Amino acid sequence: MIIHYIKRYALRLVGIFLLNVVYVVLTIFAFLMIEPFVRLLFYGNLEHLSPLSSYVVSVLSTVFPLDQMQHSVVVLILFTALLFLLRNLAYYLSQWIMGHVRSDFVYSLRNSLYDKMISLPLGYFTTQNRGDAVTRAVNDTQEVEYTILTSIQRFLSDPVALLCYLSFLFYIDYQLSLWAVLLMPVSFLIIGFLAHLLKRSSKTYRTRLGVLLSHVEETLSGLRVIYGYNAQDRVYRKFRRLNTDFHQNQKRVYRQTYLASPLSEFLGVTSVMVVLVIGGTLVLSERSSLSAELFITYIALFTQIITPVQNLSSAFSEYKRGEAALDRIQEFLNIEDVVEDRPDAIPMEDFRDGIEMKNLRFAYADAEVIHGVDLSIQKGESVAFVGHSGSGKSTLVDLMMRFYDPTGGSILMDGVSVDRFRVKEYRSLFALVSQDVVLFHDTIYNNITLGCDATMEEVVEAAKTANIYDFVMSLPDEFDHVVGDRGTALSGGQRQRVSIARAVLRKARILVLDEATSAMDTESERLVQQSVDALSKQCTVVTVAHRLSTIQNADRIFVLDDGRLVESGTHEELMAAKGAYYQLAVSS
Repeated sequence: MIIHYIKRYALRLVGIFLLNVVYVVLTIFAFLMIEPFVRLLFYGNLEHLSPLSSYVVSVLSTVFPLDQMQHSVVVLILFTALLFLLRNLAYYLSQWIMGHVRSDFVYSLRNSLYDKMISLPLGYFTTQNRGDAVTRAVNDTQEVEYTILTSIQRFLSDPVALLCYLSFLFYIDYQLSLWAVLLMPVSFLIIGFLAHLLKRSSKTYRTRLGVLLSHVEETLSGLRVIYGYNAQDRVYRKFRRLNTDFHQNQKRVYRQTYLASPLSEFLGVTSVMVVLVIGGTLVLSERSSLSAELFITYIALFTQIITPVQNLSSAFSEYKRGEAALDRIQEFLNIEDVVEDRPDAIPMEDFRDGIEMKNLRFAYADAEVIHGVDLSIQKGESVAFVGHSGSGKSTLVDLMMRFYDPTGGSILMDGVSVDRFRVKEYRSLFALVSQDVVLFHDTIYNNITLGCDATMEEVVEAAKTANIYDFVMSLPDEFDHVVGDRGTALSGGQRQRVSIARAVLRKARILVLDEATSAMDTESERLVQQSVDALSKQCTVVTVAHRLSTIQNADRIFVLDDGRLVESGTHEELMAAKGAYYQLAVSS
């Protein structure tokens, strides 16, 4: 699965691989200088060297004279220093390129997650919590960078190092090297078992972190209710329980993670000890062609194997841990979009005649909540949906705005099924003003212009229409005033009028008012209603009403009960019929 994400970086990864090859080759040549250096110090000559060391020395002697011991030592030291300089330069370049890959990868992945988040169906969060989505977008992507990308970086370098070092060790002495190779699978088997446990624990860790963050988000959103009901102890006890579960799982993950590195290091050092014993025996027995100075070179190179073996063991366990995070990200990205453009979608030109619902049905999961609704709304009409809580009023509006697609029947606009139109163009016909006003932690200007471009003159005109202009001008920063998180720096009525100004600026053909004034005091409601009345002269108005007094002048009122349309007519007609609407009016 990771291949799908990293294939765009193929050229850069090839470059990293080649630089790592250069790094390893230069390392081997640098360590080759140990043999002639030791020979020179202890024997005073450069005779009886191994073929490869002898070849390197012969090449050096064509450039620098090696006939004097002191001069030869200086040349060997300077040449070794040059090799290490070039080696570290190759290492730096590979790290620099990989840094760009890591940064670009996480940048693109977070963009994809956010794009998915803002296109999710509205019903997604009825069964999923928001904290889990935040965890996937922030923590899981960071986990992927720290684990999987680090592992890939090691997979590009350490197998090369391991192969080159082993090849050279076999070249020096194949019998001794066979022992080294036989010891390596033990490390991989032990670390592999640990990695399996780690992946399972990491998946639980991510899930519990999402639940914990969701509880924090709910707490911050509901502080007024928590304070009002003195529920601090209750929510704190729940947080303690969730935090304890997360804490216990986190300790398990850390324990397994931190065990991988020392365990692989212990196994590596044990391997070196075994090789020292066997190699030392061979050298002392004088039955081997392995000289003492070549054995020192062998041991120096063999110690270089410990790091790539340890890194590969750790990388394997880290990759498994990151796989759990990547699985969660992929699961999130694979959520099906409930509402999307058809391949043959047509452009939305304008709203000319009206909207019609025919035998409309809709179900959440297996529970049907809208049952065969038939109605029509003519352009320029002011209509209202009324009914008890849970009767399907808001769901019907959501279907009309195509936040969901119906599970049965159809919605037609100007005689064309709305699923034929491009989703964004169709929704651009609507402006929504709801009871739960959503303002972002931004300026009043940016909140009003949300979703459209406008001049300051147009924003001012919209603010005047919404009866919010005088208030805005009384603020020190005027339209640059920041409204706070969710608009908390404004009163409920002020937030609502900013929302209406947003709808005015949109110049929508259909205005949807979803219980827009149900939670307001009388003065705020009066001001908002004036704004709505001014706006309703320009477009078709669909109102979801809780207070029946606000919709008595509607051209038509549709009465819903348990997802069914039971009555329709004007206020006077419905009151005279003494049916469901009359009962609502009497009981309100």
